[in-house]
Amino acid sequence: MEQGRPINVGDEDFEREVLKSNVPVVVDFWAPWCRPCLIAAPVLEKIAQEYQGRLKVSKLNVEEGRQTAMKYGIMSIPTLNIYKNGEVVDQIIGITPNYESDLKKKIEPHLEENKG
Repeated sequence: MEQGRPINVGDEDFEREVLKSNVPVVVDFWAPWCRPCLIAAPVLEKIAQEYQGRLKVSKLNVEEGRQTAMKYGIMSIPTLNIYKNGEVVDQIIGITPNYESDLKKKIEPHLEENKG
């Protein structure tokens, strides 16, 4: 697993890096021309560091990973899907005024289930 940083994924490695991950994965569906996506990026960097070892943060550029974006019905960006055991367990579309805390509220329940 990457050391506390988001990793880039695409159509070719999505299954291996996301669906087969042994920890929950947040996937940021984004594009370089998307201003809200650029605002979200530093928050995702922080989340990746804070939850290192318990959560993987991945970024999928929808222009390069069109097949995966279409498969998961991504209609607007940024969209964050939270995957656990190969399934989408939650989603955030767009950014909110309290983006970091809203994201943590979505992530935390899925981390708690991993404790054992």
